[in-house]
Amino acid sequence: MSKQLKVVPQFANEAEEQAFWEKHDSTDYLDWTKAQRVVLPNLKPTTKTISLRLPQHLLDSIKAAANSRDVPYQSLIKVWLQEKLHNH
Repeated sequence: MSKQLKVVPQFANEAEEQAFWEKHDSTDYLDWTKAQRVVLPNLKPTTKTISLRLPQHLLDSIKAAANSRDVPYQSLIKVWLQEKLHNH
């Protein structure tokens, strides 16, 4: 027998909805056994342009490393930063 689910209330804004879900268990409102995986193929992560000043010799070394891997140097910098964050 299925559990009787509560009705999800209407929210005036996102902050109100967030406050509600912080205090309530979603399993009282949703049957997660019926959930379906969604694929969003065109969704791209947002990026922010920054200015980073590097000594010329360091930039040259990064570009050489990127060239030897056949990847853009900015992409290599992002990979290295991500790896460093995960290993920290």
